[in-house]
Amino acid sequence: MSKKVVVGMSGGVDSSVAAFLLKEQGYDVIGVTMEIWQKEAALIQEQEGGCCGLSAVEDARRVAAVLDIPHYVMNFRDIFQEKVIDYFVKEYQMGRTPNPCIACNRYVKWEALLKRSLEIGADYIATGHYASVKKLPKGRYTIIRSDFLQKDQSYALYNLTQEQLKHTLMPLGAYEKPQIRSIAQEQKLLVADKPDSQEICFVPDNDYKIFLEKETGQKSEPGNFVDTSGRILGIHKGITHYTIGQRKGLDLAFGHPVFVTEIRPETNEVVIGESEEVFADGLTAKDVQCMAVEEFAAGQRMMAKIRYSDKGQMCTVKEVSKEAIRIVFDKQVRAVTPGQAVVFYKDNMVLGGGTIIKGFRAQ
Repeated sequence: MSKKVVVGMSGGVDSSVAAFLLKEQGYDVIGVTMEIWQKEAALIQEQEGGCCGLSAVEDARRVAAVLDIPHYVMNFRDIFQEKVIDYFVKEYQMGRTPNPCIACNRYVKWEALLKRSLEIGADYIATGHYASVKKLPKGRYTIIRSDFLQKDQSYALYNLTQEQLKHTLMPLGAYEKPQIRSIAQEQKLLVADKPDSQEICFVPDNDYKIFLEKETGQKSEPGNFVDTSGRILGIHKGITHYTIGQRKGLDLAFGHPVFVTEIRPETNEVVIGESEEVFADGLTAKDVQCMAVEEFAAGQRMMAKIRYSDKGQMCTVKEVSKEAIRIVFDKQVRAVTPGQAVVFYKDNMVLGGGTIIKGFRAQ
């Protein structure tokens, strides 16, 4: 009997081709579109072409019809609100910069969808991410970076659990985007030329500041720009408007570029510094998730990525506790941002990662 796999179909070309490839490999494929958008924003998101809009359901349904596979819509609005939107808002209010895609992957696309899929008798779930799942000799599972690093999405998958990985298929790890579009065209899938969805699906106009105000019913409170000594330099628009390393939009006249180096929610202050103050020698991270390894250890060498677009920097583990990990980079890195993820690699294998608490400079 064929293994049954539920493919999360967002209505985009990647998940559509993932469903096709798995059917070609002999799996019993079921297409599922996750209903996670908020009702009042659905029309806007449909017009913007985001992965949460009403058009996503229709596109996925039409692709499923071409592939001759069943298609269902599952409602995950409540879990998306709690684990993604509420988290997103809280992190900005705390002066941190969240990564909602990572939260959505862990708690919605995997935890909630996998639970529902197993309940209906599926063996696996699958997505159109550019990465692969590998079982290691000692039995642990890990994520392997895409063969084509410019499309690699492993950074956003570091916190999947061993149980989730055990039941996950990612068929696009060895493909480039043009190849995926070509396959879609050959199979006459209507989404072959559909643009990629935007990064934050629930902020359709990309203005997250307005979104935060609407979600909380509160405007961001202005406060002081200060330097490291506490001297007031000007007035900021509210801490949710800023992130570490930011240069543009500060409206400060210094005659040379200055940057955000720290955000202090407890005093509603944004600290401004020179270019060199944006660089860090290391960082501390919490909520550490191990993937390819069972644990991290002092002295361990690995590569660390501190944002999706980061090429990575070699580092050494200095301290590990139940609560946190502390690493030092071989070379200084720019704009270590609290709230973002740090993901650790060995070669192309994800070792694990955590949530950045803060960066630090050597004394």
